Amino acid sequence: MGAAFSELGVQGVVDVAVVAVLLFVAILGLRRSGAAVAVVGFGVLGAVYWTAQRFDLVLTARILQAFFAVFVIVLVVVFQEDLRRLVERIGVWGLRRKAPQTPDSAADALVRSVTQLVRTNRGALLVIPGREPLDRHVEGGVTIDARATEPLLLSLFDPNSPGHDGAVLMRGDRVDRFAVHLPLSEDRGQLEGGGTRHAAGLGLAEVCDALVVVVSEERGTVSVAQDGHIRRLSGPDGLVENLRGFAAATAPAPGGVLREVLRRWPEALMAAVGAAVLWMVFVAGSGLVEATRTALVVVENLPDGWVLESVEPQEIQVVVEGPRRQLYLAGDDELSVHVDALLVQLGRRTFTLSKDAVSHAPGLAVRSLQPARVRLSVSRSNGDEEGG
Repeated sequence: MGAAFSELGVQGVVDVAVVAVLLFVAILGLRRSGAAVAVVGFGVLGAVYWTAQRFDLVLTARILQAFFAVFVIVLVVVFQEDLRRLVERIGVWGLRRKAPQTPDSAADALVRSVTQLVRTNRGALLVIPGREPLDRHVEGGVTIDARATEPLLLSLFDPNSPGHDGAVLMRGDRVDRFAVHLPLSEDRGQLEGGGTRHAAGLGLAEVCDALVVVVSEERGTVSVAQDGHIRRLSGPDGLVENLRGFAAATAPAPGGVLREVLRRWPEALMAAVGAAVLWMVFVAGSGLVEATRTALVVVENLPDGWVLESVEPQEIQVVVEGPRRQLYLAGDDELSVHVDALLVQLGRRTFTLSKDAVSHAPGLAVRSLQPARVRLSVSRSNGDEEGG
């Protein structure tokens, strides 16, 4: 392991750093969606496939091998939306795309409106965009592009308004559109019996980094959906803290990427470890190295009427060469030296070992054996010993 890291170098450090950033973005995207369960499923299948190969479960290995032969196609089909979002997140980071900032005046108008809506048992959906584009996730709506004020917001959610069941999309201090349709979530565990508004709020929070404010008409409660989660607030006053936190998280500031990494340090640590492991397996692990392993001598084809008394020596030092990862994975139980004892009936007791006599894991090659000879002590079944 230490020898592998000694080969890292400056180029390797840059290589690992780039992969770590990509993994970090991917992990954040997976945590916000339901794809994490599917990733675990693929990991379990990979572990079963490796186990089947190691223990010669032929049928299981062949079925899974056929599955992994079309793995790329399956990956694209299952993770189509998540892969697209991953590319979008990379673009957001690369372009340093800024989220529309909501001024205090607009935030105050929003909080006062939500307070009034709760008092009058009127439902509402308000979307505050983050840095990621959300146009492809929403449908319909009427463009209004007006300054966000309390009277305007209350009028848009008036039960007599034809668009009151839809969502209001805000951008900065303005109302961009109203009567907007949002994607519905199927995560019934989080919704806990919530209605369509809660499903719509959570649905948008699962596919982008927007903050969605949900006012329940039936319950008179306020909830916020963000980062693939929805939670109920104690009241409209709790909305102020959430708006401030969202504004701070999306505000442009020097060292924004570093701040995001520090804020998400568990995910960053996972990405760094994952990148290091991938480098070890696919880069350092692909380099050819030699290793000396101990192999047990196995005597075969002993003629009938003969009994094996002893083998000198019982173990052989075998120098094998192969990819570093293959040497790490290969166990000593997969290495053995086979001696064909058929000629003991003609008086042979000393046998010269060849490289072909060594049984080893696939992908490895035998370079030398030490010692290259073994001597057998045998006896006939009647008890007469034949050594030497």
